[in-house]
Amino acid sequence: MKRMAQTELAWQSKVVLLAVLPIVAAGLVLQTHWWATQSPPVAIMNIGLSLLLGLVVLKLRAATLAGAGVGAAITASLMFSTAVVPYTPWQTALVPVLAVSLLAHFATRLGRFKKERLGTAESRQGRSASQVAANLGVAALCSNELVQSWLMDHQWFARVTIVPMPMFAAPLAALAEAAADTVSSEIGQVLGMKPRMVTTLRRVDAGTDGAISLAGTLAGAAAAGIVAALGTHAVSGDAAMFWISCAGGIFGFVFDSFLGATFEKFGWLNNDAINFLSTASAAAFALGLMAVFTHPGGG
Repeated sequence: MKRMAQTELAWQSKVVLLAVLPIVAAGLVLQTHWWATQSPPVAIMNIGLSLLLGLVVLKLRAATLAGAGVGAAITASLMFSTAVVPYTPWQTALVPVLAVSLLAHFATRLGRFKKERLGTAESRQGRSASQVAANLGVAALCSNELVQSWLMDHQWFARVTIVPMPMFAAPLAALAEAAADTVSSEIGQVLGMKPRMVTTLRRVDAGTDGAISLAGTLAGAAAAGIVAALGTHAVSGDAAMFWISCAGGIFGFVFDSFLGATFEKFGWLNNDAINFLSTASAAAFALGLMAVFTHPGGG
């Protein structure tokens, strides 16, 4: 029944891909052109490392060919958005993207035989293009210069971004959520006791949409903290950036559980739509915290 519902909602995966890929691709072309004229080594290094990461992901069967391609494009876009001169790739968004990829890879493979018996294991072909876009697309959109230029026309957003805090807090929160969601789900199925429904707290079977466990929740929070810490260090952020992105990531993966227990359970949204909305909620929560901290009467 669930698989049939997901098939009927496959159009939502296409919508997610269309919402992410054209904007990321357009921004990537502009970013590559600008860096190629201003500092060719940066352009070559960013594109090269992104393609290399895509090949590694493909070799590990963590994603399909299309998924690896979308992931490489998103990684390059994020790297360009955080690149500074003097340049080193370890001071860009490559670091948190690698953290998300590694955490997801190992969490997915942990206890795979048990998850296959439960029928909740990830496909052995790896993540599709829409799955990659759903998990990483919001971070790329938040960092995209085209999107930021449009948002800067709004007075509230402009006020938030002129403060010393790096704007990367919102994209980093989305990345932290992506890691936390995957890790909490995968670890909870293997190490957690019988989970409870987030809305009713009743015990349900592992893998049920909206189910949470103590082990999974703690693992997800730890994953969010790891990504937030590594990302903050990579872009030379401050303590506020770490706490805001970490809080956003944790909020997002809890929100994901509520969406799973309601909209996904009733067959209104598929998993890609849920993941996209959850990462978006993480970024929005981070932006909200930034607004509070930068408000004249705030912290």
